[in-house]
Amino acid sequence: MSQNRTSTDFTPQGTGTPNNPESERLGSAINRGTGAATGAATGLAQTAQEYGGKITDAATHAKDYVSDKVAVVGEKIKELQNADLGELTENAKDYARKNPGQAILISAAAGLLIGLVLRGRR
Repeated sequence: MSQNRTSTDFTPQGTGTPNNPESERLGSAINRGTGAATGAATGLAQTAQEYGGKITDAATHAKDYVSDKVAVVGEKIKELQNADLGELTENAKDYARKNPGQAILISAAAGLLIGLVLRGRR
């Protein structure tokens, strides 16, 4: 028995690819979907690289800022170690006279911290 094949059903002998509009549309849709997924993945990779660069820059700036502040605090500690206790007392009194509101707030905060530390030991 031989089958009659028309040109609308299949492509010429030997290619094995059906000549069907439905299968062509399906194949086209699959290719578009694959292309869209590849494009989305590429876009996400680029976005991730951009954010990675921004995070690296921010971390570098933060490290530099902290290093500068640590150096300043270290200098202040050295100054306090070398300073006379009477001189420090006079400086504190002068500061309190010039800025009474800040002096009260600083004293209250220091008292609160000391109270929390002592209360935590019990």
